[in-house]
Amino acid sequence: MSGIELPRNKRSLQRLYIDEVGNHDIQEHLSGNERFLTLFGVWVSFDEMVNVIQPEMRTIKLTFFEADPDAPLIFHRREISRYQGPFSILYGDREKRKKFGDRMLRAYQEWEYTSVAVTIDKSEHLSRYRVWRHAPYHYCLEVLLERYVLYLHHAGLRGDVMVESRNSTLDGRLKDSFRRLYQNGTSYVPVETWQKCLTSKELKLSKKSADVAGLQLADLLAHSAHYDLLAEKGLVETQKSEYGRLVAQILNQSKYNRNAKNGRVEGYGKKLLP
Repeated sequence: MSGIELPRNKRSLQRLYIDEVGNHDIQEHLSGNERFLTLFGVWVSFDEMVNVIQPEMRTIKLTFFEADPDAPLIFHRREISRYQGPFSILYGDREKRKKFGDRMLRAYQEWEYTSVAVTIDKSEHLSRYRVWRHAPYHYCLEVLLERYVLYLHHAGLRGDVMVESRNSTLDGRLKDSFRRLYQNGTSYVPVETWQKCLTSKELKLSKKSADVAGLQLADLLAHSAHYDLLAEKGLVETQKSEYGRLVAQILNQSKYNRNAKNGRVEGYGKKLLP
């Protein structure tokens, strides 16, 4: 079956999907998982999303799970890893669990997308900046979006941004933050570049139940990226999950944003703050 023929002006449009690992709270004496927050983003062309990722993800769901085509099944890493809900079928079937895991690894390898992981050490941020305390989530968002906008700029592309909706208060603050970046730029990326590369000053928000393939992809990859970056910086021991290490290996090999001249990932595809 042939793919969908998108209008020429939409084929190369990019969309950045963002997921988070950790929480945005910032306070004294943070420890363990509370100490770090990661925003992980994947951007994908409209053509790749419509003709490859969406249909293949739908096929995987129908192949491995008792999915109702009229009641979408949503991939969520935590539920899958804990065998909850519709994913409980994996718990007692080791062969199916292995086949599903292998199929997803192949998808992560074959699908065309670019990723960025931005992690903030909130304890270090507090100790270093006693007066200026940029909200951790918004600080990470700014740094992540700068890399996306610069990628679009250097590639001669345009795109927009989608985040999973949380609640009306947090969503409102996030939309305001995004709008300010679009209208003012940053010290690192001028406003003209933001407005040239982004198709809208408005952030797109979608609920988990909407079955957005890009948000599910970001969710499935973010946890592995988070712990891989922390392990790389010596802030945690090596990632305990063997499967998580395999996912991180795929990201490290070919999926992170890189410096176009020397292939460097540090600072482009991975960034530790502050």
